[in-house]
Amino acid sequence: MDEAVRARIEETVKKNDVVLFMKGNKSFPQCGFSSAVVSILKELKVPFETVNVLADPAIRDGIKAYSDWPTIPQLYIKGEFVGGSDIVREMHASGELQKLLGVKDEPVDAPTITITDMAVTAFRGASGEAEPDDALRLSIDARFQNDLFFGPKAPGDIVLTVNGITVAMDAATARRANGLKIDFVQGPGGAGFKIDNPNEPPRVRALPPSELKDQLARGEKLHFIDVRTEGERALANVPGSRLLDSAYEDELNALPKGEKLVFMCHHGMRSQAAAQRFLDRGFTNVWNLVGGIDAWSAIDPQVPRY
Repeated sequence: MDEAVRARIEETVKKNDVVLFMKGNKSFPQCGFSSAVVSILKELKVPFETVNVLADPAIRDGIKAYSDWPTIPQLYIKGEFVGGSDIVREMHASGELQKLLGVKDEPVDAPTITITDMAVTAFRGASGEAEPDDALRLSIDARFQNDLFFGPKAPGDIVLTVNGITVAMDAATARRANGLKIDFVQGPGGAGFKIDNPNEPPRVRALPPSELKDQLARGEKLHFIDVRTEGERALANVPGSRLLDSAYEDELNALPKGEKLVFMCHHGMRSQAAAQRFLDRGFTNVWNLVGGIDAWSAIDPQVPRY
């Protein structure tokens, strides 16, 4: 590794008690793994600094060599390398991260959750290979992604019985689970478990082109926002959309936070980032056009591909 790069990394690690080398920054993470660690640190209310490796390829490669760790993000606490996203999440769930940060881990009450009769029937049908002492394990990570599986109870678990089903979870999950409902429903793709969690923060939702086309045809009230360049818009355009310039952005910022915002770009990546910015500003009904205008062209031949 270049010695100048090593010196920059060492200086950053030494002068900050908690520093996260990540994609993006604490205000705008640019990958899910980085976002998960940022969410955990914010939840613990500890001051921390971030280094955006996307802004500096030398640091991006250098931190991997410096830590002897192949992936991003990477967390350092008091000069010591802690690990990446999976390790941080595991340490948070066990309480080890809180101890390392000197954060008092407050006792957690057992949450109130609901499991419907249909879900109970499905769980009992799926538990044939589970060990006799296994419980239904519920996991909710910092991004409020859920996992359900049968497995052994672990030390420190919060265990409760719901509608005849023994449920086990770690303390971090319990903090996010109060009021959660687990159901088993039929959907277009077949039957499956459905989890409703009132604690989940708003997130950017995916909108397929066919559904947006139907909504526009019905005259549904929404703001259809094109985040491409003027040059791209001259090549192809979806009627009803409007280019996001500074004047339009000011108009959007002044809207009630519950207004429906739908973002579009060429393939869906830039629009996802733009949608996340508006979500961070407090908007709660934010959507991203799946596949962008390129996917729209597949259902509307009048819109050319480029």
